Amino acid sequence: MLDIFNHPLRLYADPSRVVVRPFHLAWQSNGGAPSRTERLVREVLEMNPHQAHAQLELVLKDFEARHWMTRRVFMTRYDDIAAQLGLDGAAIGDEKRQLIGAYFCHEYSYAAAALMNPSVVPHFDQTGMPEGSMRILMSMRAVGEGHISSVAFREGIITDRNELKLAPEPPFATATDAAGADGRALPSGAVTVFRHRDSTLSGTVIFPITTAQSKGLEDLRLVHFTHDDGRVEWVGTYTAYNGSAIQSEMLRTTDFRAFDLVPMTGSAARNKGMALFPRKVGGEYLMIGRQDGENLFLIRSDNMTHWDEGAMLLTPEYPWELVQIGNCGAPIELDEGWLLLTHGVGAMRKYSIGAVLLDKDDPSKVLGRTREPILAAADQDREGYVPNVVYSCGGIRHGDCIFLPYGVADSSIAFAFVPISALLGAM
Repeated sequence: MLDIFNHPLRLYADPSRVVVRPFHLAWQSNGGAPSRTERLVREVLEMNPHQAHAQLELVLKDFEARHWMTRRVFMTRYDDIAAQLGLDGAAIGDEKRQLIGAYFCHEYSYAAAALMNPSVVPHFDQTGMPEGSMRILMSMRAVGEGHISSVAFREGIITDRNELKLAPEPPFATATDAAGADGRALPSGAVTVFRHRDSTLSGTVIFPITTAQSKGLEDLRLVHFTHDDGRVEWVGTYTAYNGSAIQSEMLRTTDFRAFDLVPMTGSAARNKGMALFPRKVGGEYLMIGRQDGENLFLIRSDNMTHWDEGAMLLTPEYPWELVQIGNCGAPIELDEGWLLLTHGVGAMRKYSIGAVLLDKDDPSKVLGRTREPILAAADQDREGYVPNVVYSCGGIRHGDCIFLPYGVADSSIAFAFVPISALLGAM
């Protein structure tokens, strides 16, 4: 095992982190009778002003201090309901509108079960950073009620002295919104979601919104991508899960205000764990993927969102990875070549992290490979929601080190600084 610096900071699941989510009732009528939605709205409209005021005050007493701009959230949800039922808002007072909205919302603890599988990229704002420091942006897989996964973010700073400082989480978390979503039916295909104008990234959560994502957005692998013309965007591949089937999708953003969630096409997109190179190589987009559940493949495309079958790149070779291998995020460009962090699964389904060096001009050529893991589950790191697992969705180069956030036992997130020279020397 390499002599790496493990930072003492850990991030854990936190059931107190909650957001307000739409609560859905049946919209269709039953044999001509009013639907549950229509019945509930009618009950509120028939309340006298005193009753409506008392009920709203009770709701606000319980929840206003736990959420950001709670009244506005209720009004926004009312607008969704009113648009579907053709309600005349001018004839309904503010308090009844807020109360109707409250009946169609619920509180969701998005990271109650687990916080895991992070990836990290350079932050889009590096102003004011002293020499040797970098502002970073980390994505995390948060798992809540019903084992539904969403994407959470955390901002921070790393230094050349192996220091890590995370920005504090705001007291309120907010979920992204999709323009035009009315809550009646899940959309399909590509969709754009928006961070609220007053919400920080460290308080923003991206929830599943389409039919294909309905049970989870899993394991986002973010990369800072540079196009041939110099344009940059942040691109992340992730797994969309609907409870029975998976497909690979892509998150794209230039400002972390608007996020395009785009299904990928092609035969390779039926698999999970795809990782995009941070630029074109030889005029082609390149992706690392595991098409057969066991080996790693190098996939080429002339279209960033369409991926067909690739060529075998790596097969399990050492005891700690004999069950299967996969990537731990996008390849990292070094002077010596492309550093690809990998995960291997060995006996007793123990997950470990290793590394491979690929040729810079022809990444199909493997220049080196760690014979032993650089990180493995040990001691207290073995215990958790899924024991004996360490896993990352992407590290970043900073000076002479790789900064690597990683998941521990699908329960928490830890951080390591890995010297590049030691990494290459182990190959």
